[in-house]
Amino acid sequence: MNIGFIGLGNMGSGIAANILSSGQNLIVHDLNQAAAAELLENGATWAEDPATVAALSDVVFTSLPGPTEVAAVSLGEKGIIEGIGPGSTYIDLSTSSPSLIRQIFAEFSKIGSHVLDAPVSGGPSGALSGQLAIMVGGDKAIYDKYKPILETFGDRPTYAGSIGSGSICKLMHNCIGYGFNSILAECLTVGVKAGVEPDTLLEAIMNGSVGRGLTLKVSLPETYLQGKFDPPRFTLKGARKDVSLALELGRDYDVPMNLANLVYQDMISAINRGWSEKDSRITMLLQEERAGDVKVRVAKK
Repeated sequence: MNIGFIGLGNMGSGIAANILSSGQNLIVHDLNQAAAAELLENGATWAEDPATVAALSDVVFTSLPGPTEVAAVSLGEKGIIEGIGPGSTYIDLSTSSPSLIRQIFAEFSKIGSHVLDAPVSGGPSGALSGQLAIMVGGDKAIYDKYKPILETFGDRPTYAGSIGSGSICKLMHNCIGYGFNSILAECLTVGVKAGVEPDTLLEAIMNGSVGRGLTLKVSLPETYLQGKFDPPRFTLKGARKDVSLALELGRDYDVPMNLANLVYQDMISAINRGWSEKDSRITMLLQEERAGDVKVRVAKK
Protein backbone atom coordinates (compact mmCIF):
# COMPACT_ATOMS: atom_id res chain seq x y z
CA MET A 1 0.00 0.00 0.00
CA ASN A 2 1.22 3.51 -0.81
CA ILE A 3 0.91 5.71 2.27
CA GLY A 4 1.45 9.45 2.32
CA PHE A 5 2.58 11.30 5.42
CA ILE A 6 2.69 15.07 5.85
CA GLY A 7 4.12 16.73 8.96
CA LEU A 8 7.33 15.29 10.35
CA GLY A 9 7.63 17.11 13.65
CA ASN A 10 7.99 15.65 17.15
CA MET A 11 4.97 13.38 16.73
CA GLY A 12 4.87 12.85 12.99
CA SER A 13 8.47 11.71 12.59
CA GLY A 14 8.05 8.82 15.01
CA ILE A 15 4.67 7.79 13.61
CA ALA A 16 5.97 7.87 10.05
CA ALA A 17 9.00 5.81 11.04
CA ASN A 18 6.76 3.10 12.50
CA ILE A 19 4.61 3.00 9.37
CA LEU A 20 7.71 2.71 7.22
CA SER A 21 9.19 -0.06 9.35
CA SER A 22 5.99 -2.08 8.90
CA GLY A 23 6.90 -2.55 5.25
CA GLN A 24 4.63 0.04 3.62
CA ASN A 25 5.62 2.33 0.76
CA LEU A 26 5.86 5.77 2.35
CA ILE A 27 5.69 9.13 0.55
CA VAL A 28 6.53 12.08 2.79
CA HIS A 29 6.41 15.86 2.84
CA ASP A 30 7.22 18.58 5.36
CA LEU A 31 7.93 22.30 5.14
CA ASN A 32 11.42 21.40 6.34
CA GLN A 33 12.82 18.73 4.02
CA ALA A 34 15.66 18.05 6.46
CA ALA A 35 13.10 16.57 8.84
CA ALA A 36 12.61 13.74 6.34
CA ALA A 37 16.31 12.86 6.02
CA GLU A 38 16.28 9.68 8.13
CA LEU A 39 13.03 8.46 6.59
CA LEU A 40 14.42 9.01 3.09
CA GLU A 41 17.59 7.12 4.01
CA ASN A 42 15.40 4.21 5.11
CA GLY A 43 13.46 4.04 1.86
CA ALA A 44 10.74 6.69 1.98
CA THR A 45 10.02 8.86 -1.07
CA TRP A 46 9.94 12.65 -1.02
CA ALA A 47 7.10 14.67 -2.59
CA GLU A 48 7.24 18.41 -3.20
CA ASP A 49 3.78 19.31 -1.91
CA PRO A 50 0.69 17.79 -0.26
CA ALA A 51 -1.15 17.46 -3.58
CA THR A 52 1.65 15.28 -4.96
CA VAL A 53 1.69 13.17 -1.80
CA ALA A 54 -2.04 12.56 -2.22
CA ALA A 55 -1.78 11.76 -5.92
CA LEU A 56 0.81 9.04 -5.19
CA SER A 57 -0.98 7.54 -2.14
CA ASP A 58 -3.88 5.26 -1.28
CA VAL A 59 -4.17 6.93 2.12
CA VAL A 60 -2.66 10.21 3.36
CA PHE A 61 -1.90 11.04 7.00
CA THR A 62 -1.24 14.48 8.42
CA SER A 63 0.32 15.32 11.79
CA LEU A 64 0.22 19.10 12.11
CA PRO A 65 0.29 21.79 14.84
CA GLY A 66 -3.36 22.82 14.67
CA PRO A 67 -6.42 23.89 12.66
CA THR A 68 -4.68 26.62 10.61
CA GLU A 69 -2.12 24.15 9.26
CA VAL A 70 -4.68 21.38 8.77
CA ALA A 71 -6.91 23.69 6.71
CA ALA A 72 -4.00 24.88 4.57
CA VAL A 73 -2.57 21.42 3.91
CA SER A 74 -5.92 19.76 3.21
CA LEU A 75 -7.89 22.47 1.38
CA GLY A 76 -5.34 25.11 0.37
CA GLU A 77 -3.31 25.65 -2.80
CA LYS A 78 -1.47 22.46 -3.74
CA GLY A 79 -3.28 20.86 -0.84
CA ILE A 80 -4.34 17.26 -0.46
CA ILE A 81 -7.73 17.90 -2.06
CA GLU A 82 -6.01 18.82 -5.33
CA GLY A 83 -4.29 15.46 -5.59
CA ILE A 84 -6.45 12.89 -3.83
CA GLY A 85 -8.58 10.61 -5.97
CA PRO A 86 -11.99 8.99 -5.57
CA GLY A 87 -11.85 6.08 -3.13
CA SER A 88 -8.66 7.29 -1.46
CA THR A 89 -8.60 8.35 2.19
CA TYR A 90 -7.29 11.28 4.20
CA ILE A 91 -6.63 10.69 7.94
CA ASP A 92 -5.74 13.64 10.15
CA LEU A 93 -3.80 12.76 13.31
CA SER A 94 -3.58 16.37 14.53
CA THR A 95 -5.27 17.78 17.60
CA SER A 96 -7.63 20.06 15.72
CA SER A 97 -11.17 21.39 15.43
CA PRO A 98 -14.19 19.05 15.08
CA SER A 99 -15.98 21.66 12.95
CA LEU A 100 -12.99 21.94 10.62
CA ILE A 101 -12.68 18.19 10.04
CA ARG A 102 -16.42 18.09 9.30
CA GLN A 103 -15.93 20.84 6.72
CA ILE A 104 -13.02 18.90 5.20
CA PHE A 105 -15.15 15.73 5.19
CA ALA A 106 -17.89 17.55 3.27
CA GLU A 107 -15.47 18.89 0.65
CA PHE A 108 -13.69 15.56 0.14
CA SER A 109 -17.01 13.72 -0.11
CA LYS A 110 -17.83 15.79 -3.22
CA ILE A 111 -14.98 14.06 -5.05
CA GLY A 112 -15.63 10.61 -3.59
CA SER A 113 -12.74 10.63 -1.09
CA HIS A 114 -12.93 9.49 2.52
CA VAL A 115 -11.87 11.36 5.67
CA LEU A 116 -11.15 10.22 9.22
CA ASP A 117 -10.13 12.35 12.18
CA ALA A 118 -7.74 10.33 14.35
CA PRO A 119 -5.91 12.47 16.92
CA VAL A 120 -3.35 10.67 19.02
CA SER A 121 -2.25 10.77 22.65
CA GLY A 122 0.99 9.56 24.15
CA GLY A 123 3.58 12.20 23.31
CA PRO A 124 6.78 11.90 21.26
CA SER A 125 7.95 8.86 23.25
CA GLY A 126 4.71 7.05 22.46
CA ALA A 127 5.05 8.01 18.80
CA LEU A 128 8.53 6.50 18.69
CA SER A 129 7.58 3.32 20.54
CA GLY A 130 4.29 2.77 18.73
CA GLN A 131 2.32 3.11 21.97
CA LEU A 132 -0.20 5.80 21.16
CA ALA A 133 -3.89 6.04 21.93
CA ILE A 134 -5.75 6.89 18.71
CA MET A 135 -9.27 8.35 18.82
CA VAL A 136 -10.99 7.89 15.47
CA GLY A 137 -14.06 9.54 13.98
CA GLY A 138 -15.62 8.79 10.61
CA ASP A 139 -17.08 5.90 8.64
CA LYS A 140 -16.67 2.66 10.64
CA ALA A 141 -15.94 0.66 7.48
CA ILE A 142 -13.07 3.01 6.58
CA TYR A 143 -11.76 2.78 10.14
CA ASP A 144 -11.84 -1.02 9.93
CA LYS A 145 -10.03 -0.93 6.59
CA TYR A 146 -7.14 1.14 7.91
CA LYS A 147 -7.03 -0.15 11.47
CA PRO A 148 -4.02 -2.41 10.67
CA ILE A 149 -2.10 0.72 9.59
CA LEU A 150 -3.17 2.59 12.71
CA GLU A 151 -1.89 -0.32 14.78
CA THR A 152 1.61 0.11 13.36
CA PHE A 153 1.98 3.21 15.53
CA GLY A 154 -0.80 2.94 18.12
CA ASP A 155 -1.51 0.22 20.65
CA ARG A 156 -4.90 1.63 21.70
CA PRO A 157 -7.08 2.69 18.75
CA THR A 158 -10.66 3.55 19.67
CA TYR A 159 -13.50 4.05 17.20
CA ALA A 160 -15.34 7.09 18.59
CA GLY A 161 -18.22 7.52 16.13
CA SER A 162 -19.07 9.84 13.24
CA ILE A 163 -16.66 12.36 11.75
CA GLY A 164 -15.35 14.81 14.37
CA SER A 165 -15.89 12.39 17.25
CA GLY A 166 -12.20 11.57 17.51
CA SER A 167 -11.33 15.25 17.82
CA ILE A 168 -14.01 15.78 20.45
CA CYS A 169 -12.60 12.90 22.52
CA LYS A 170 -9.05 14.24 22.22
CA LEU A 171 -10.00 17.77 23.23
CA MET A 172 -11.90 16.53 26.28
CA HIS A 173 -9.01 14.21 27.19
CA ASN A 174 -6.50 17.04 27.04
CA CYS A 175 -8.70 19.51 28.90
CA ILE A 176 -9.09 17.00 31.74
CA GLY A 177 -5.34 16.54 31.85
CA TYR A 178 -4.59 20.27 32.03
CA GLY A 179 -7.30 20.76 34.64
CA PHE A 180 -5.77 17.96 36.68
CA ASN A 181 -2.40 19.73 36.45
CA SER A 182 -3.93 22.83 37.99
CA ILE A 183 -5.59 21.13 40.97
CA LEU A 184 -2.43 19.06 41.42
CA ALA A 185 -0.34 22.24 41.57
CA GLU A 186 -2.67 23.68 44.21
CA CYS A 187 -2.42 20.63 46.44
CA LEU A 188 1.31 20.04 45.93
CA THR A 189 2.17 23.62 46.85
CA VAL A 190 0.02 23.46 49.98
CA GLY A 191 1.54 20.13 51.00
CA VAL A 192 5.13 21.25 50.49
CA LYS A 193 4.62 24.65 52.15
CA ALA A 194 2.99 22.82 55.08
CA GLY A 195 6.17 20.80 55.57
CA VAL A 196 6.10 17.57 53.54
CA GLU A 197 9.03 16.85 51.19
CA PRO A 198 7.98 16.90 47.52
CA ASP A 199 9.15 13.35 46.76
CA THR A 200 7.33 12.00 49.82
CA LEU A 201 4.13 13.85 48.95
CA LEU A 202 4.24 12.58 45.37
CA GLU A 203 4.84 9.03 46.55
CA ALA A 204 1.89 9.22 48.92
CA ILE A 205 -0.40 10.51 46.16
CA MET A 206 0.81 7.91 43.68
CA ASN A 207 0.18 5.13 46.20
CA GLY A 208 -3.37 6.36 46.89
CA SER A 209 -6.54 5.84 44.89
CA VAL A 210 -5.80 8.87 42.69
CA GLY A 211 -2.38 7.58 41.70
CA ARG A 212 -3.73 4.10 41.06
CA GLY A 213 -6.33 5.41 38.61
CA LEU A 214 -9.26 4.08 40.61
CA THR A 215 -11.47 7.09 39.80
CA LEU A 216 -11.82 6.19 36.11
CA LYS A 217 -11.48 2.46 36.55
CA VAL A 218 -13.71 1.82 39.57
CA SER A 219 -15.39 4.78 41.29
CA LEU A 220 -17.05 6.51 38.35
CA PRO A 221 -18.14 3.30 36.57
CA GLU A 222 -19.87 2.10 39.74
CA THR A 223 -21.49 5.42 40.72
CA TYR A 224 -21.84 8.45 38.45
CA LEU A 225 -21.82 6.59 35.14
CA GLN A 226 -24.61 4.38 36.47
CA GLY A 227 -26.50 7.27 38.04
CA LYS A 228 -26.22 5.29 41.27
CA PHE A 229 -25.25 7.12 44.46
CA ASP A 230 -26.79 4.93 47.16
CA PRO A 231 -25.34 3.04 48.94
CA PRO A 232 -22.36 5.41 48.89
CA ARG A 233 -18.77 4.34 48.33
CA PHE A 234 -17.85 7.46 50.30
CA THR A 235 -20.43 10.00 51.44
CA LEU A 236 -20.62 13.56 50.22
CA LYS A 237 -20.64 14.63 53.88
CA GLY A 238 -17.28 12.91 54.39
CA ALA A 239 -15.84 14.31 51.18
CA ARG A 240 -16.89 17.83 52.15
CA LYS A 241 -15.05 17.41 55.44
CA ASP A 242 -11.88 16.37 53.62
CA VAL A 243 -11.95 19.30 51.18
CA SER A 244 -12.81 21.72 54.01
CA LEU A 245 -9.74 20.58 55.93
CA ALA A 246 -7.56 20.90 52.82
CA LEU A 247 -8.81 24.46 52.29
CA GLU A 248 -8.18 25.26 55.93
CA LEU A 249 -4.60 24.06 55.52
CA GLY A 250 -4.22 26.27 52.46
CA ARG A 251 -5.45 29.28 54.43
CA ASP A 252 -3.10 28.47 57.30
CA TYR A 253 -0.15 28.64 54.90
CA ASP A 254 -1.45 31.47 52.67
CA VAL A 255 -1.74 29.30 49.56
CA PRO A 256 -4.62 30.18 47.20
CA MET A 257 -6.74 27.19 46.15
CA ASN A 258 -9.07 28.53 43.47
CA LEU A 259 -10.13 25.20 41.98
CA ALA A 260 -10.50 23.49 45.34
CA ASN A 261 -12.83 26.30 46.42
CA LEU A 262 -15.00 25.70 43.34
CA VAL A 263 -15.15 22.02 44.25
CA TYR A 264 -16.19 22.95 47.78
CA GLN A 265 -18.95 25.28 46.55
CA ASP A 266 -20.45 22.47 44.45
CA MET A 267 -20.37 20.26 47.52
CA ILE A 268 -22.28 22.88 49.51
CA SER A 269 -24.86 23.18 46.73
CA ALA A 270 -25.30 19.41 46.64
CA ILE A 271 -25.62 19.14 50.42
CA ASN A 272 -28.30 21.84 50.35
CA ARG A 273 -30.30 19.52 48.11
CA GLY A 274 -30.27 16.89 50.80
CA TRP A 275 -27.56 14.74 49.25
CA SER A 276 -25.10 14.66 52.16
CA GLU A 277 -25.49 10.90 52.76
CA LYS A 278 -25.24 10.05 49.05
CA ASP A 279 -22.02 9.07 47.28
CA SER A 280 -19.69 12.04 46.87
CA ARG A 281 -19.74 11.72 43.07
CA ILE A 282 -23.34 13.01 43.15
CA THR A 283 -21.97 16.56 42.89
CA MET A 284 -21.30 15.78 39.21
CA LEU A 285 -25.06 15.96 38.60
CA LEU A 286 -24.84 19.72 39.12
CA GLN A 287 -22.67 20.06 36.00
CA GLU A 288 -25.10 17.90 34.04
CA GLU A 289 -27.80 20.46 34.89
CA ARG A 290 -25.56 23.40 33.96
CA ALA A 291 -24.84 21.73 30.60
CA GLY A 292 -28.55 21.61 29.78
CA ASP A 293 -29.59 18.40 31.54
CA VAL A 294 -27.02 16.23 29.75
CA LYS A 295 -27.00 12.66 31.05
CA VAL A 296 -23.64 10.86 31.05
CA ARG A 297 -24.44 7.20 31.58
CA VAL A 298 -22.68 3.99 30.53
CA ALA A 299 -24.31 0.57 30.54
CA LYS A 300 -22.73 -1.69 33.14
CA LYS A 301 -20.63 -4.43 31.57
